[in-house]
Amino acid sequence: MTKLTVSTTINAPLETVWDALWNPVHIVHWGFADEATWCCPWAKGESPKVGEVFTTRMEARDGSFGFDLTAKYTEVTPMKSMSYTLGEMKEYFLDAGRVVDVTLEETPEGVKVTEVFDAEEIHPAKMQIAGWSAILENFKKY
Repeated sequence: MTKLTVSTTINAPLETVWDALWNPVHIVHWGFADEATWCCPWAKGESPKVGEVFTTRMEARDGSFGFDLTAKYTEVTPMKSMSYTLGEMKEYFLDAGRVVDVTLEETPEGVKVTEVFDAEEIHPAKMQIAGWSAILENFKKY
């Protein structure tokens, strides 16, 4: 599977970045690609722990389309990294086989957040990078 990478550096304390990255209270403010046309009406999840499932709802503001991004944590090192597998919820978590690895690194400029994710086969890599980068930049703005 092709791995794609996006990253940004956020001028904030590591603890603030870590909390805003996984906490549903914060995700609803940044968990979408384009603020003008998309929103995140809700997010669910607990503090990252291996085996925990989280879901982020992304919707077009006009109501024409929406989807749930659901995943299960597979590795967690607090304040440093987390890995999760994308999937969907039925009566149980159905693993889709796509992995996302997130790392946080303190630098003189701030906390560098890097996401390495398995590409999906429907959209071109350039489009996927643009979408994931836009969400990460919303996170930075928030």
